[in-house]
Amino acid sequence: MTGVERAPRRRRRLWAAVAAGALLAVAPVVAVLVTQARRPAQVGYSAFVAQLQAGNVASVTAHDHTLTVTLAEPVAVPVLGGGERELATFATTLPSFAQPELAGLLAAHGVDVSALPADAQRHPLVTYLLQLVPALLLLGGGFLLVRRLGGNLGFAIGKSEPKRFDGTALAVTFADVAGIDEAKAELEEVVDFLKNPHKYTRLGGTAPKGVLLVGEPGTGKTLLAKAVAGEAGVPFFSMNASEFVEMIVGVGASRARDLFKKAREAAPAIVFIDELDAIGRARGAGSYSGANAEQEQALNQILTEMDGFSAREGVIVIGATNRPDVLDPALLRPGRFDRRVTVQAPDKAGRLAVLQVHTRGVPLADDVDLAGLAAKTPGLVGAELRNLVNEAALAAARRDAEAVARCDFEDALEKLVLGPKRPLVLSERDRERIAYHEAGHAIVGLVEPEADPVSRVTITPRGHSLGVTYQAPDDDRYNYTEAYVRARIVGALGGRAAEELVYGDRTTGAENDLEQVTKLARMMVTRWGMGSGVGPLSLASRDDPYLGGGAPAPSAKPLSEEMARRVDAEVARIVDECYRRAKELLETHRDRLEALTRALLEHESLDEPEILAVVGLEGKREDPVAA
Repeated sequence: MTGVERAPRRRRRLWAAVAAGALLAVAPVVAVLVTQARRPAQVGYSAFVAQLQAGNVASVTAHDHTLTVTLAEPVAVPVLGGGERELATFATTLPSFAQPELAGLLAAHGVDVSALPADAQRHPLVTYLLQLVPALLLLGGGFLLVRRLGGNLGFAIGKSEPKRFDGTALAVTFADVAGIDEAKAELEEVVDFLKNPHKYTRLGGTAPKGVLLVGEPGTGKTLLAKAVAGEAGVPFFSMNASEFVEMIVGVGASRARDLFKKAREAAPAIVFIDELDAIGRARGAGSYSGANAEQEQALNQILTEMDGFSAREGVIVIGATNRPDVLDPALLRPGRFDRRVTVQAPDKAGRLAVLQVHTRGVPLADDVDLAGLAAKTPGLVGAELRNLVNEAALAAARRDAEAVARCDFEDALEKLVLGPKRPLVLSERDRERIAYHEAGHAIVGLVEPEADPVSRVTITPRGHSLGVTYQAPDDDRYNYTEAYVRARIVGALGGRAAEELVYGDRTTGAENDLEQVTKLARMMVTRWGMGSGVGPLSLASRDDPYLGGGAPAPSAKPLSEEMARRVDAEVARIVDECYRRAKELLETHRDRLEALTRALLEHESLDEPEILAVVGLEGKREDPVAA
């Protein structure tokens, strides 16, 4: 039975359990209500004494502090809550001070007195349920716990539930994976081994037991693993590493054994463990808590299983992580994950290939240039590019268009980078100031020689931004010159410089710009040795390449007060020089600043050809229209 077939059965079982629980919860309440409905009316103690003195009380039954009174003749008596009722039997609460005198009165009037045990008036059903419900709750809680831990009442707690895909049924192949050709080339040998194992084993060679895919989220690690299985035509077992760790000690190790057992039975096969860092962290580095002990046990079992099967069994383990720095060294030694494949963000050509893959079934308008779009999306990974195409298709659908146009991709890119549009109602003064701010960024980017080309300017509020100037290089940059970094700082300060030049004061609109400027200037001084006042020194730890930042290494020496003062002074000097440069450029090109501002106020958004036409400049690209 497949997972799809089991899902309805699980839902039916869940609803049955909910119904049973509801019944158990309601039944005691119903029983209590029935019991209360059968109880006699409540009468005050004074009314009872009056009937006793009148000689109209035949019998009294005592239960705790409650008296059930049977009258000789029915009479109208006042009941608690208001009004009078003709009663033959009623109940009253006995005050604590009435005990001594009441016995004498009852005896004097010849009343038949009896007493009941404390639980004698409780309804039998209530007593039964009060005894049964706790046992049922314990039984139900245990059942749910077992189910949560991955098993059932058939003692299958340690059974793994990997997602299995038959290789022939997997529609993913290397043709569906684009932009990461280097990683694909590394895995072609793995595919060849699974298809033709005798080619290698006849000469005594063995394929790698494990392949570790390393890369930032969204680069296509999981897709690449599925493509390997699809190309080889073998079963594909997929589990997330977090599924091995449970609160009961030993469950993770048992699941690891079961997973590899299933893979051996289906060999040749691929075992894929996603987010490997969740279970493969270095042992002994954390606390000695129960969770940590369970994690280590599961990791030890995985290591044992990888050692335990021969390469001739045809089982290859593929792991994926974006935190290779925290993995246990035992995982990376030869014989386990002995091949490491880095999945990088695609370059310009790779992004074009990714866009071509994801637009196969998308009707494109004639003005769409995927090459130009790839040039304007540096740093985007495969998942983000797929989302870009999807958002563009949705935008076209909202326009009731027959094809996805260039404007749809532009809007989708802005939405992806900056967030959705915000329906803000801005005053004309605020719109004008924002237009000058963004025009300042654009003019500096156009006239500063080392700055990236300006591809789009908008004053439409998006996300946390009131406007944006989008710049993208012609080609991917992997090595930055000092002039290029300074040009980025100058461009980021162009908006604030334009506001000061036009209005003579400053606003809070440059907050994000100043954050970027300060970060770049500090990196120039502390990491890249570009500060003349400090020299070629490395004074900061390298940021984690996958998380976008990291804590300093434990061995990193803190800066002295004197060195920190020199660093701060050098950072301030660089920023000041760049700010003066931005103001000089805008003063020189004041007429272009005014023209671009008027165009933004009229159209709100301008792309590169329109910007160049307004300011009367030639673009930095060879073909700006294609951008």
